[in-house]
Amino acid sequence: MSDEVLRSIEQRVLWLSTAIIDWANRERPNPSGLKVGGHQASSASMVSIMTALWFDHLRASDRVSVKPHASPVLHAINYLLGLLDEEYLTTLRQFGGLQSYPSRAKDPDPVDYSTGSVGIGATAPIWGALARRYVAGPEASPGRQYALVGDAELDEGAIWEAVLDPMVAGFGELVWIVDLNRQSLDRVVPILGADRLQTMFAAAGWQVLTVKYGALLEELFAQPGGDVLRARIDEMPNAEYQRLLRCSAAELRDRLAGDDTDIGRLLDAYDDETVLRAVRNLGGHDHRALSDAFAAIDDTRPTVMFAYTIKGYGLAIEGHPQNHSALLTPEQFAALGVQSGVDVQRPWERFGNGTAEAALCAEVAERLRREPLTATVPPSVPTDLGRTPSGVRTTQAALGRTLLDVNREAPDVGGRIVTVSPDVSSSTNLGGWVNKVGVWSHAERDDWFADDAETILHWREKPGGQHIELGIAETNLVGALGELGATWSRWGRPLIPIGVLYDPFVERALEPWSFGIYAGGQSILVGTPSGVTLAPEGGAHQSITTPSIGLEQPGCVSYEPAFAIDTEWTLLAAMGQVGRPDGTSAYLRLSTRPVDQALAAVPADPAARERRRRHVVAGAYLLRRASSPAVTLVGMGALMPEVLAAATRLDTLGFPADVVCVTSPDLLFRAVQARRRRGAGSAWILDAVLSAERAAPMVTVLDGHPHTLAFLAGVNRVPSTYLGVTGFGQSGDLDSVYRYHGLDTDSVVTAALDLIESSG
Repeated sequence: MSDEVLRSIEQRVLWLSTAIIDWANRERPNPSGLKVGGHQASSASMVSIMTALWFDHLRASDRVSVKPHASPVLHAINYLLGLLDEEYLTTLRQFGGLQSYPSRAKDPDPVDYSTGSVGIGATAPIWGALARRYVAGPEASPGRQYALVGDAELDEGAIWEAVLDPMVAGFGELVWIVDLNRQSLDRVVPILGADRLQTMFAAAGWQVLTVKYGALLEELFAQPGGDVLRARIDEMPNAEYQRLLRCSAAELRDRLAGDDTDIGRLLDAYDDETVLRAVRNLGGHDHRALSDAFAAIDDTRPTVMFAYTIKGYGLAIEGHPQNHSALLTPEQFAALGVQSGVDVQRPWERFGNGTAEAALCAEVAERLRREPLTATVPPSVPTDLGRTPSGVRTTQAALGRTLLDVNREAPDVGGRIVTVSPDVSSSTNLGGWVNKVGVWSHAERDDWFADDAETILHWREKPGGQHIELGIAETNLVGALGELGATWSRWGRPLIPIGVLYDPFVERALEPWSFGIYAGGQSILVGTPSGVTLAPEGGAHQSITTPSIGLEQPGCVSYEPAFAIDTEWTLLAAMGQVGRPDGTSAYLRLSTRPVDQALAAVPADPAARERRRRHVVAGAYLLRRASSPAVTLVGMGALMPEVLAAATRLDTLGFPADVVCVTSPDLLFRAVQARRRRGAGSAWILDAVLSAERAAPMVTVLDGHPHTLAFLAGVNRVPSTYLGVTGFGQSGDLDSVYRYHGLDTDSVVTAALDLIESSG
């Protein structure tokens, strides 16, 4: 392949990516006048790198995460390779068309990783490598995992949490290419600190490659006075360098040389065109320099390649400090067409048959062709393991117990479970599970405490382990969950990934977990312990808003079980929905409060038990039924003992109460919407637990923000009072903390009596 052919393809990719954005903003009708947007300059800085990668180095087994603002470049390349129909080139950011940022789920052409949220696209290939190794074992595909990263993304803390995780240093298939264009959204970055960043990667065990200058600049540097010129460019501030790109040849000579006669004589030996080309000849735009860097990749450890580029390279807006969202003017766009050898009236033409460029496109398309995915249908998950928990138990402990029972009763299902934790396995009751299945590692390690009689948690690390332990970084946890939850669609190997973290930190992990769901990763997230019920821990560890987060999160069903059997049933239901095309993720909010399991009053009759189970997984069940209710008490999770105690006292006062135990406000809200024809699904659960015939004033109670259950009063339009947590918690014993927040039995009884009186 000649450099000339590759440069010709690069120019066409630049044209197409720019034209895709131009059409969306200037040609497509826009009656609302709302800005469409797009990033011509950010795309242009990646064109050389992506052309070199796709057309010279990429293999079918490789996967690439493309920085969000370069999505038009990806679509342009896919179009030239015959993987995208022409009709889509005019649909960027149009409803049903090309997405704003690369999307596995929504774009019509091949996209390996959904990107868009800063930092997540960079780290996704790390967890993609982990997931591939997990499902394939020692036979893992040798393909590389590339991440094309904007330099400003390196400001994102989640990136460094991932880079520093100890297991990542062993992933030699990882290659990050940093688009070092030295601009952010608003400005030229004054001090990029590339040397500092390179040192940080090297300290984490990564190979660090730098592609700074192209062949033409290196030629100048080799001439007399070239060392002085190199030092001049190396030492100048970023903004000064960017300003050079906006200069005429005469201004450029003057600014570069100044009073330095050595630089002046060196530049005088070259014509204006060469001098102008030289200052733009950075390594990230030089195919020879890029090829040398790709050839130097060490596949025994992760690699980061810092490729110096120009934002807007090849466009009239190149190097301008405010070019981030700038559009070429019609005149500039027409000039680009001439430069690219394209008829602006026929912007989407591919290379003609018989040309070297067309031949290379066909060759690359064949080289990158992937075999169709053979999907594996996951085994059926049992709905009930047949046990009735007794004694005093916690819903958190029920999690580990259920995992062990599934592994024993349904080993084909148990073998697909993989648990992930950010260093809280023992404190979230996963110890028994970890002892049983072992800890996953890409290489077996010695357990030096295996013969220590006082060691309870056995840390057996091996390739066949089913628990993955990460450092204390929730974003890593959910990043790994997203990719483990996508193996059904990536490799045809469905898993049941279950991540466990402290519930107060769900909010910290929510964005990357949500993005993983958006990208097709189906997983189960367990938050435990939760709420002000974690009384002695104080306000710093007491979650308040997580129940409503579960209610509001798309692509997810949320549960908050009150009893051990509810935990089993809801977890099994969630497991049954993971790893399939029509599947969904789930969030379980569990508690460390010991509760008498007799309060659950699980029916002994098999038919009645199954009826209870169906109600539990549908969102709620009638736990206590009054002959003629004066009030309905609706409780959730850890507060059911207080709700039941309040019902007993109200009954003695002559005010019998129905008691409804909510397991999923999320599913109940969907039922309300379905009843009003505002969503899919069925409303039968509302008739079962909140029938109009039994409508009475309602008190809702939960260990979380009260608005989570407030919508239930609207089911039958009854007077209502909502009890919950609206302020930061306090340390203390459980009775004191509940009393402080108005969640104790006295508060529930008082709220019910006030409501009954005011409604009478």
